[in-house]
Amino acid sequence: MSLFSNIISELQGFDWNDLQDVDTIGIWPTPVKTLIILLIFAACMAGGYFFHVQNLQAELQEVSREEGTLRIEFEQKAFLAANLEEYRAQTIQMEESFAELLRRLPSVTEVPGLVEDVTNTGLGSGLEFANLVLPDEQIQEFYIEIPINLEVVGDFHDFGTFVSGVASLDRIVTLHDFYIRARQDSFLDMSIVARTYRYKDVDEVVE
Repeated sequence: MSLFSNIISELQGFDWNDLQDVDTIGIWPTPVKTLIILLIFAACMAGGYFFHVQNLQAELQEVSREEGTLRIEFEQKAFLAANLEEYRAQTIQMEESFAELLRRLPSVTEVPGLVEDVTNTGLGSGLEFANLVLPDEQIQEFYIEIPINLEVVGDFHDFGTFVSGVASLDRIVTLHDFYIRARQDSFLDMSIVARTYRYKDVDEVVE
């Protein structure tokens, strides 16, 4: 009889009720003991997988995600470091441009002079002023808007000259809300809103 047949025979002849009495383990057949050891080993392996390996896999996945995030952060910081000098140069250029814009914004004391400049530009363009009104200033988040409502009389050439002259002023002045109406004579009536801006002081709040 072969070894395999002997093992099968011993397993078939074993009274499996004896498993309830561990005191008789010494007289259990070797195949039974081997089978019990294999089952215990398999149970330990399964328990170790479910209670430990799975936790390790979850931790590994979390660490892998953190590694990806850290890698992206590192690449971004490495890019910034490699272009640091360029960013510094751009920052200096932006600060200079901002300072130039601030310089072109009138202060409170310069607003009357700027209104006079706009008026002189219109008169120098051949326009006749029918009305000029300074509404209340409009306080924005970072600056204050100063509107100037103008009503003038002239022809298209005069209007074009006036717009060009305003654009060439040292201070920032923008033109809005054009309205042109034909008159009985050869001239035109035009109403327009000229807006200039000044930097808002820290003690000025939004109304």
